[in-house]
Amino acid sequence: IAHFRDIVLKAEETVEIEPAKGSKPAKTVKKPGGLYIIGSERHESRRIDNQLRGRSGRQGDPGRSKFFLSLEDDLMRIFGSDRLDSMLQRLGLQEGEAIIHPWINKALEKAQQKVEARNFDIRKNLLKFDNVQNDQRKVIFDQRIELMKDESVAETVADMRHAFIDDLVAKHVPEHAYAEQWDVAGLKDELNRVLGLDLPVDEWAKEEGIADEELLSRIETKADEHMAAKVAQWGPDVMRYVEKTILLQTLDHLWREHLIMLDHLRQVIGLRGYGQRDPLQEYKTEAFNLFQEMSAHLREAVTAQLMRVEIVPPEQEAPVLPPMEAHKFDPNTGEDEMALASVSLGTQATDASLRDPKNPASWGKIGRNEDCPCGSGKKYKHCHGRYA
Repeated sequence: IAHFRDIVLKAEETVEIEPAKGSKPAKTVKKPGGLYIIGSERHESRRIDNQLRGRSGRQGDPGRSKFFLSLEDDLMRIFGSDRLDSMLQRLGLQEGEAIIHPWINKALEKAQQKVEARNFDIRKNLLKFDNVQNDQRKVIFDQRIELMKDESVAETVADMRHAFIDDLVAKHVPEHAYAEQWDVAGLKDELNRVLGLDLPVDEWAKEEGIADEELLSRIETKADEHMAAKVAQWGPDVMRYVEKTILLQTLDHLWREHLIMLDHLRQVIGLRGYGQRDPLQEYKTEAFNLFQEMSAHLREAVTAQLMRVEIVPPEQEAPVLPPMEAHKFDPNTGEDEMALASVSLGTQATDASLRDPKNPASWGKIGRNEDCPCGSGKKYKHCHGRYA
């Protein structure tokens, strides 16, 4: 599509029309001219064709438009009338001859209407899929806004912890089941893995007359006591900040993963149509199940992190680094050849005048490159220092 807005038209000549007697004053009209739009094909949408036609008459300027097309164009070949080609052949039209007939215009309008109706159905169907995701987005965003406004999310975290324990106990200890049918070992492993609590669940299950409600109550009590100990250790203000931070970060992470799962589901859900099932209804069902799984995963992840979190206070003072010193190590002995005569802790080296050449105990600290106190004239590293 060419852009004509940069083309500057010359001033049009005007023609004055003299009025008849007793009529209004003379009028001035423009002579024909302006832009002439030539189109090589017709678009699938009539709106685009009208936009091209409007280029010729921009801001009231005069102009004309004309379109040329072929029966082999995609628009006519796919969506046009099947009888149009055979009908034109019976009329004796030769190949390459221009066809100007109302049937052509009518066939074009019908083809464009079919394409527009098809595109409208596609957009309408996509909007229905978007509404499913938008409903879930509203739920998550409303929940997140409420969490950010609350000063303390301790009650929300406690409800998540209790709901997770309820689901866990219901999974391993079914309702109205005999004690022999309970998966006590699996329940104990899950409690240790998620909550970090080594509870004597197997011993509780052996008690006579114990029910699943009593088992659930004991587990919730132990979990609440564990969290109460953390609050007492670090203070309520610190724990409220930690709970809110972990809850929001986990929610954001799981929501991003959920959106990716919905996009993948949307790409393949159309295959359900081959099984005589409505893809939209299947998408709603699958999306709802994924949302339920995300909510359950959120309760588990938040509970596991808060039960295992450890708060490390910042160090009061930065560690003091030792001073930088120059060193050169002997590759044969591994000793420092640039060691000073003074001790690194600040003690003074023994004065050379107080050293007894015959008593090595009075020599004190000697540098590797100093003369040996024994009087041999060699460096200390090549004399007595060689055996030190």
